[in-house]
Amino acid sequence: MASSLTKDAAQQGNPVDGGKTFFGHPRGLATLFMTEMWERFSFYGMKALLPLYLIAPGGMHMQATTATAIYSVYMAMVYLLAMPGGWVADRFWGPRKTVAIGACVVIAGHITLALPTAATFFAGLVLVALGSGLLKANISTMVGHLYNGPEDPRRDGGFTLFYIGINLGAFLAPLSIGTVGEGINWHFGFTLAAVGMALGLVQFLLGTRHLSPESSVVAQPATPEEKASVLRKGLIWLVVATVFYTLLGVTGNFADWALMPITIAGLVIPIAVLFRMKRDKEVTELEQSKLSGYIWFFVVAAVFWMIYDQNGSTLSIFGENSTTNDLLGFHFPTSWYQSLNPVFIMALAPVVASAWLWLNKREKEPSTAVKFASSLALIGLSFGVFLVPLIDTAANGGKVSPMWLVAIYFVQTVGELCLSPVGLSVTTKMAPAKYSSQMMGVWFLAVTAGDSVSGLLTSPQLNVDLNNSVSVTVEAVLAVVAGLGIWMSRKRIKELMGSVN
Repeated sequence: MASSLTKDAAQQGNPVDGGKTFFGHPRGLATLFMTEMWERFSFYGMKALLPLYLIAPGGMHMQATTATAIYSVYMAMVYLLAMPGGWVADRFWGPRKTVAIGACVVIAGHITLALPTAATFFAGLVLVALGSGLLKANISTMVGHLYNGPEDPRRDGGFTLFYIGINLGAFLAPLSIGTVGEGINWHFGFTLAAVGMALGLVQFLLGTRHLSPESSVVAQPATPEEKASVLRKGLIWLVVATVFYTLLGVTGNFADWALMPITIAGLVIPIAVLFRMKRDKEVTELEQSKLSGYIWFFVVAAVFWMIYDQNGSTLSIFGENSTTNDLLGFHFPTSWYQSLNPVFIMALAPVVASAWLWLNKREKEPSTAVKFASSLALIGLSFGVFLVPLIDTAANGGKVSPMWLVAIYFVQTVGELCLSPVGLSVTTKMAPAKYSSQMMGVWFLAVTAGDSVSGLLTSPQLNVDLNNSVSVTVEAVLAVVAGLGIWMSRKRIKELMGSVN
């Protein structure tokens, strides 16, 4: 079906195969580039404000542990919902319609966040997570639809341009939304995030004619019986959730137990998905071996993201409370730290990619296992660096230079580049044939699992303070030990991977 749709697109003038281009790529890439840039603008802008708003006296005025728990669970849900978002597109709406609906839900979420009540704030978080889940996986799928299959030589370059759009939006968001939210009004900042997503939706609707017709296709349409079953089950779960949270509110236990079911789901669902694949009799012996090797990478990624994603919570809270936020006589908002990672990504990604090619030509490129081990060593090192200003402020009081956070974000970004692009690549290579379209969602579940661990640790039941030197030391040691473990097991992992390098 894909090939016939591509021919139809060419006959209709759709630049899948020709016509006007975007830096030599199909014109539709410009539409998806701008849509994703604005979506990431809204997402990262809100993400930069979230922990600061939660702890601010003029915001929710929560403790740091509670703010970290909420932030971690929110991030876990965004990535968890990417998998059902892809499923909805495959069975009900198709990628194009799903992205448009997801964008509308995100806009509604940011507007709800902008309303100055606690109830609307948390409702807004739910809506943004739901909308992001619908949009995240499907917009990447539509980028692939623009090209003539996996062998199209422009394909990798197209995804690289798309990746630049993601990081451009992530870079601009804290500088604008963060400045407005911290400097003028928190809720104006959330409103600006809604405006950003609205611009992305307008761009998408205006440029939708440039997309491949395949993006409107429902890959495996659900039968009327399946639709009725989904609706029935959805309503049942909605009733269960409503009753559960109503009881928590009535009994006065809402604050203590509201996050626990979501946190547990974020841990159980990734494990259940992998367990189901391992138990599937239709997965061949070779595929089972690759899947066993992939589980090593999944666990490593979960540990990595557990620590890495604290750059928006633990590190952000440290930046607010314990750094001067002054550089060369210029004072800046704490949210600006969240622009460091996309800047470093855009600067370092070509360097790291070139380094892998240079080593590959000399037959010295590290294996996937070694790259993953390096990512853990680097994320552990970043928290080792974090210990220095953390101990200093705890012992002497006062505030430290922002360059400490700059250094930490730099090391973490190098670690990310050793894991994230490599993980995306190895996921596609090691996916069982039956689950080839689902495995990218499985990769995102590693983020869910890692963030859910952070959410569980900082929950009211455990109340672990991840903002102190003891917790940071434990996490740094854990990362380094895990990295050493996968490095020592690299030969065994290579055997499980078969012909995949």
